[in-house]
Parts: sequence; C-alpha cells; structure tokens
Amino acid sequence: MNKKKEMIAMLLAGGQGSRLGVLTTNVAKPAVSFGGVYRIIDFPLSNCINSGIDTVGVLTQYQPLQLNSHIGIGIPWDLDRNNGGVMLLPPYESKSNTDWYTGTANAIYQNLAFIDAYSPDYVLILSGDHIYKMDYEVMLDFHKKQGSEVTIACMPVPMEEASRFGIVVSDENHKIKEFEEKPEHPSSNLASMGIYIFDYPLLREALLTLSDQSECDFGKHIIPYCHKKNCAMYSYEYNGYWKDVGTLSSYWQANMELIDIVPEFNLYEEYWKVYTNHDIISPQYIGESASIDKCIIGEGSEIYGDVYGSVIGAGVHIGKGTTVRNSIVMKNVRIGDDCVIEKSIIAEDTRIEDEVKLGVGEEAVNEQFPTHYTDGLVTIGEESVIPRGISVGKNTAIAGVTVLEDYDNGTLRSGGCIIKAGETS
Repeated sequence: MNKKKEMIAMLLAGGQGSRLGVLTTNVAKPAVSFGGVYRIIDFPLSNCINSGIDTVGVLTQYQPLQLNSHIGIGIPWDLDRNNGGVMLLPPYESKSNTDWYTGTANAIYQNLAFIDAYSPDYVLILSGDHIYKMDYEVMLDFHKKQGSEVTIACMPVPMEEASRFGIVVSDENHKIKEFEEKPEHPSSNLASMGIYIFDYPLLREALLTLSDQSECDFGKHIIPYCHKKNCAMYSYEYNGYWKDVGTLSSYWQANMELIDIVPEFNLYEEYWKVYTNHDIISPQYIGESASIDKCIIGEGSEIYGDVYGSVIGAGVHIGKGTTVRNSIVMKNVRIGDDCVIEKSIIAEDTRIEDEVKLGVGEEAVNEQFPTHYTDGLVTIGEESVIPRGISVGKNTAIAGVTVLEDYDNGTLRSGGCIIKAGETS
C-alpha cells in the first residue's frame, strides 16, 4: 500500500509540438534538446525535486521513445523511489476500449487511479515544454494561506500577446474574478502559465463531471467549471524567467539567451540545479587553429573550426575551415570542413559534408509552412544528411537523407523545403 502524499505532480508531456517543424518529426516536444546538454522536460522535473515533490506522473503519448529512454526510472532527478518517484503514464487499453488522450484534462482523467493510489490533498498540474525555474512549495504555501481550491500560476505578458494565453483578471487579494481562454479582446495581460494546484477532491469531481466532454482541457473546461461553481480561485503571480519554446524562433532565442554575458536564465546556480540524463563521454577537444567566442560547448565535442555565439551539444565534430555562427547544433552532429553555418538549428545525429553553406542569401517566406519556418532560420531534422557543396537559403527546412539530385543546381533557395518520404513538417 502506498503511503499518502500531501501533493503529487502530473506532468503533461504528450504534445507533438508541431510548430517546431522537423525537430519534432520523431520526438515529442518535451524531449527536444536544449542548452547543449539538457532536454526541455528536464526543467519541470528538476523543479519538482528541488521543490520537495517526490511523486511525479509523466503523461506521454506522441513519439514517446526518446522521452521514455531519457527519463528511465528517474535516477538523475532522485526520483527512483519505492514509494512515489517518477511513473511514465501512456494511454492504455481498458476492457471496453483504447483511448488516446484527447486533451490535457482528459489525460489526467484517464489516470485517476494513479492519483488515487497516493490519496493526495493537492495535485500540481504541469506542462512538460516550458523553460523556467519555480519553487512549487512556495506556490503551495500561497494556495494554503489564501484558502484556495484552485491556484493558477500567472505572469504578466505584453498586451499585444495576451490573446495567445488564458487570461486572468484578479482583485487586489489575487482572487480570480474572470478567466478567459485565449480571448480575442483580453481584459488584462495576466496570463496563465498552464501551472495549476488543485484541491484534489475538487479536481476529481470536475474530471468525473466532465468525463464525457470530448477533447477536455483545463483552460477550456476545468477552470471554467470551477469558476462557475464559485470555487475559491486565486492567481499566483510569477515574475521570474519563463519561456514557452513552442516555435522555432522562441526556441532559438531561448538558447541564444543562455550565452549572454549575464544570462537572464542561469543554468549553473548551485542552489537550484537542473538535472539531466546524459552519458559520461570524453572531454572536449579544441584544435590549435580553432576559435571560439561566447558559446556553450558540450562534452566530447571536437572543434577544429570557428564557432561564435552558438550552443553546441555533446559529441559534435566541427571540421577545419568551418565557421558556425548564431546556431544550435545538437549532440552527435558531424559538420565537415570548409562549411559556413549561419543561424541554423541542426538536430541530433545529422551529417553535413564538406563545403556546405547554410543560411545564405536574402530571406523569403517559406512556401509550404510559412508560420513554422521564419526569422531567417535554417532547420535540419535529426539523422539528416546534407551532401557536399550544397547551399541552403533562409527560412528553410530539411529532413532526411538527401542527395545532390534533391537540390536545384546544388541549391535550396530561401523559403524552400526538402522533407523526404516518411518525414513530416
């Protein structure tokens, strides 16, 4: 019999992250690499253990293989425990049918048995795809002090961006008077972060009551249900660093912020460590003719060229005469000699042969996915191959093993895509 827990966390990590394009073809968004060493899910998991939360259910669905392998039994986060710890919770087959998760709240509803096993007083709902540090214990103390039944973590956003979020209107005591899910004309700029603490009896009631609701979500269904019942609902205002890396531009920007002279988001604080699961590999090697400035360089990398303002993962090889600028290069990428890599995101296990140029020429709107591939970026999916001598323009995407014949006279012009059979956007 499991011991009762005061609060457990339910971490939603099943999202596809389609706006990250070819980066999420084969991996769930929370499993995408970040900062050279980490994966996005490392941040909420580290927040949990740093906040004293030792029981976490991780709800997976889309392309879970890398995510499952990364989390394992939770050893890096001290979540390998007999009572509690981390538990991966994919959709499963019941006696009556097999149900995919059809919304954030539906995913929790399908795992009520897991929550019931711990008889918690409170349940913390988290997203697995945000970069931030937060002490959830402080948020719980606020929840208790206010006599709240539902507490929503919120932060101010620019008014012109408010319509992208669930918007909260609170009084001077932080009591929520209104909640609007992605309103066309928002009443405030206080945005929900998708982080909630519920009194468990209320959450259970809401989930059971709305169980027949298709695509049941917290913002669209559970929060309005609680508000309509006149439950005690409060906003917990957070003013630290928080980044939703849901687009390629925001993902690239968040990585680049790590290498600022005084980074707004510090990965190296002793009192709030970010933990991850990574192999113990060889040290870095920097060649005698190499030049590096303002970069993060992962373990086991070999740098023979010039790297400026970039985030380089573990086990990367950068050849002689190659220049890499303002780019994210994930682990085990091999870049040949005499290449020019400008403002590119290159996913894991990709091979770029000699004399390749990425990010050249003038910008043009991407023809197939104009909202995905923007801001002059070149995006290369994992395990791709770029043959020798190819030039690639801006706002472009490549996925798969490409050959010279895939290109127009050795060029992928700005705004173009090469996505090989079996790959998606």
